[in-house]
Amino acid sequence: MAAHSYAHAKKIYVGVLAALLVLTVVTVIAAGINFGSPSVNVVVALAIATAKASLVALFFMHLLYDSRLNALIFLLGAVMLAIFLIFILLDVEARDTVRPSTLRPPAAAAAPAPQPTEPAPR
Repeated sequence: MAAHSYAHAKKIYVGVLAALLVLTVVTVIAAGINFGSPSVNVVVALAIATAKASLVALFFMHLLYDSRLNALIFLLGAVMLAIFLIFILLDVEARDTVRPSTLRPPAAAAAPAPQPTEPAPR
């Protein structure tokens, strides 16, 4: 791998740092908010995490200035991960919630088994 000699302006790195710090604060705030369902909470958290990971990959890993093939591979991986997570969340949302307090044990398991009695000695 060839060494890269990019002369990045200090403003760019400070701007990316500020954006990452703001997104971290947004993550902490979003963690305390209930968006209606656990799946929506996960989607919001993953969207914020994806934005932060994209900033790191684009600027600190120099993906923005590198070959377009590397950017395509990064985007393809992100899209495949999104599709995979969408199918998982659809599956989880389609299931019924099981509440242990509403379950009733089978009748045979609820009653104790009768104890055999021994005949009285004669």
